[in-house]
Amino acid sequence: MIKKILFTRNDIMLHGFELMVRLYLLKVFFQSGLTKIQSWQSTVDLFAYEYSVPFLSPEVAAIMGTGGELILPVLLLAGFMTRPAAIGLFVLNAVAAYAYALTDFYNFTGMLDHILWGAMIMVYILYGPSPLSIDSLLSKKTNNAD
Repeated sequence: MIKKILFTRNDIMLHGFELMVRLYLLKVFFQSGLTKIQSWQSTVDLFAYEYSVPFLSPEVAAIMGTGGELILPVLLLAGFMTRPAAIGLFVLNAVAAYAYALTDFYNFTGMLDHILWGAMIMVYILYGPSPLSIDSLLSKKTNNAD
């Protein structure tokens, strides 16, 4: 009986865990985006003096970074355009990790967060959407229409 419960419910547990990962990523990135829009001038100043994103003006970098933090995790949570959203979040996280390393090189704990988030996001880049996603639903409808 226990063996049956443990091994037949794996899909349910796996998809539930995967949904929790998406919720966690939403919390991390969306909350960061909300913090940035609360004090826009401080955000632009951060991009000008702390983050210093190469090849972009501080204003453009602030808009792109904040927009990405607010839009991409919502798409990932919904499972809509999962891979493009994950790639965008991965790039955003990589740029943030790079900027973080330049400003606080000796604080490895903060860098571990970026590594963890990057690993979580990489799962969606490699494996795509889960069955609990809009992408999966649209794929089923498209396949049934053929």
